Amino acid sequence: MADFKRKPGESFESFLRKFKKGLKNNKRLEKARSKQYIEPKMTKRLQKKHALAGLALSKKNEHLRRIGKLPESTRRS
Repeated sequence: MADFKRKPGESFESFLRKFKKGLKNNKRLEKARSKQYIEPKMTKRLQKKHALAGLALSKKNEHLRRIGKLPESTRRS
């Protein structure tokens, strides 16, 4: 971890700027914030449910494309 010490005669604003820049470059704060809200891994049951929902949606969109209600350009590659 970076060590920050205020030099004699250095203003507090200058020290605070240096401290913030050091934290930003160190990436420790960024890592801690990203790990703060880790979502649990999805169970197999939920994975299947999401996959089936996606398949149903793609089937519906394909049907709408075939009958002409959706333009062909919205299709993903």
